Amino acid sequence: MSIYDYEVTLEDGSQYALSKYKGRPMLIVNTATKCGFAPQFDGLEKLYDKFKDQGLVVLGFPSDQFKQELADGHAAAEACRLKYGVSFPMHDLIKVNGKEAAPLFQYLKTQAPGELGKSIKWNFTKFLVDRDGQVVARFAPKTKPEAIEPAVEKLLG
Repeated sequence: MSIYDYEVTLEDGSQYALSKYKGRPMLIVNTATKCGFAPQFDGLEKLYDKFKDQGLVVLGFPSDQFKQELADGHAAAEACRLKYGVSFPMHDLIKVNGKEAAPLFQYLKTQAPGELGKSIKWNFTKFLVDRDGQVVARFAPKTKPEAIEPAVEKLLG
């Protein structure tokens, strides 16, 4: 199975397959608007804005797994747009750990285990996927988006 086989749900409830982004690098992030790392939305938006014309897609997946998110994906996405000017795709609320974890995040954790093995430690864990759909890097929540820029440039180069 590849990343392109997964379907995801946008904050408005519409679904699509990640195959839509075939041939484009993706930065997939579990987010939370009430998290101390929420200012990273600004850096994620800057990264997206800088590289979107070269093909980069940033995908935000709000999660209340760590009790720091609003009631639903639409409210989270709206808060991101208003407070941080987010224009990259935001998705519906998901779980990232446990039996109810979203299938995409189960896959990402298997492809790029972190310090806690196949668990996600906290909000703003970031997965970088290359143009061929391979998960090439996992970045810790504390890793700021600007620190990821060299890895993105390498994929785009």
